[in-house]
Amino acid sequence: MNNDPLVSVVLPTYNRKDIIRRTISSVLQQTFKNLELIIVDDGSTDETREYVESEFVDDRIIYLYQSNSGVSSARNTGLD
Repeated sequence: MNNDPLVSVVLPTYNRKDIIRRTISSVLQQTFKNLELIIVDDGSTDETREYVESEFVDDRIIYLYQSNSGVSSARNTGLD
């Protein structure tokens, strides 16, 4: 049984397909492995979801989509 705490990283995003790779890679390459990356897509229209789901197959990634409601709402969605 793993006694390490779970670290949750909430990443709000909106139309950042071209630069999201760097952020996701940075989180997943941390030496502390007991983490989850919660990506909250705030209504992107640039195929961000398709890109993330095809490029990053990792059980630690949780991808949530919501209609465009702003960054604060996206953060709150990630915390729910």
